Amino acid sequence: MAKLTNDDVRQLCKELHVKFVRLQFTDIFGVLKNVAITVEQLDKALEGEMMFDGSSIEGFVRIEESDMYLRPDPNSFVVFPWKPREGAVARLICDIYNPDGTPFIGDPRYALRRAIAEAEAMGYTMNVGPEAEFFLFHVDSEGRPTTKTHDRASYFDMTPIDLGEDARRDMVLTLEQIGFEIEASHHELAPGQHEIDFKYSDALDVADKIVTFKLAVRTVAQRHGLHATFMPKPVFGMAGSGMHLNQSLITKEGKNAFYDPNAPIGMSEISMNYIAGLMHHIEAITAIINPTVNSYKRLVSGYEAPVYVAWSSQNRSPLVRIPAKRGMSTRVELRSPDPSCNPYLALAVCLRAGLDGIKKGMVPPPPCDRNIYEMTLAERQELGIGNLPENLSEAIKALEANQVIKEALGPHIFNRYVEAKLIEWDRYRMQVSAWELEEYLTKF
Repeated sequence: MAKLTNDDVRQLCKELHVKFVRLQFTDIFGVLKNVAITVEQLDKALEGEMMFDGSSIEGFVRIEESDMYLRPDPNSFVVFPWKPREGAVARLICDIYNPDGTPFIGDPRYALRRAIAEAEAMGYTMNVGPEAEFFLFHVDSEGRPTTKTHDRASYFDMTPIDLGEDARRDMVLTLEQIGFEIEASHHELAPGQHEIDFKYSDALDVADKIVTFKLAVRTVAQRHGLHATFMPKPVFGMAGSGMHLNQSLITKEGKNAFYDPNAPIGMSEISMNYIAGLMHHIEAITAIINPTVNSYKRLVSGYEAPVYVAWSSQNRSPLVRIPAKRGMSTRVELRSPDPSCNPYLALAVCLRAGLDGIKKGMVPPPPCDRNIYEMTLAERQELGIGNLPENLSEAIKALEANQVIKEALGPHIFNRYVEAKLIEWDRYRMQVSAWELEEYLTKF
């Protein structure tokens, strides 16, 4: 795919009658932010002269060091198809820079760029294919989201059971209009739950696409009178929403470094090192790829989400699965991430963990091809199969003790992130829930 230049962006704005441009970026939690400008200010933006107040963004800088600069990535240019064609609205995803012209170390996109640079120095490019799930819920008479589902469907059901099919169809068409290659879309396990899969690409492009994907899905859902949520576990008793990350490394010669036709199951030694790195660092990684209190309501046995640290090419219960395709499609699927994570940080820590496994020649344990959910604790212990952290507090403690993943984030993001997540955990653990009242109010 040809890369766009600043001149290409200027020309496209003229041809497509763009009037407004949104300069987008994310905070450390992956929440999308933007500064809107008119097209007359485009030249100033493309020259990296647009300033904003970084102290107003969660996890960025203090009030006394608030001036930050936006530098748009011209290759991220798209026109939003849900806005009017006359006076059209375009967007550019931006990197954040300090006033002295250096990259801002607290920019999540920069954290991913640093990980990508390390991979390139080792001779690799990371490709990623995400599988993002979400729920579509009704809104009430005042437009507020509910948790009432619009259907009673399950895996791969079709109309008339799947009443969200029209919304999902419009989502696919909208995503294709802004450059996505959609590979599949279907109803997921739980009522109201859906999945749309788009083609793999390099790590930075995919992280940008995940952010855009969530915006487009929410926007189209709203037009259908529905609320789309990427909350990991919105309804008790139903499956939660995951975002499996299919990962591979491509060599400078354009070959898949994970494929070796002469190796067992066609997986190279490099792929085994990468899997071992993911598994070795997974407890710390979990604090990033499962970033909320609610994330751990999904990571429980019985709802198809991975709970145990193991790998296999033959079943879907372990943390890491090796899909059957080989050749250029050879990949490692990490099944624990959920769509509430910041995609830039999620890919950065996964890549750094895998590269650490390669650098240190780590070897994973033997594959577990049995259904782990049906094993006893004693059987799992005998096989050395550990658990993922059971809550956000455990995950943060693991992150604090892991130098590789801390370095992947950088000191600024690490410190701000941990501080915010410990506050979130304290707020949660002090709450009195409806379950507690039901369980204890009359008993004691």
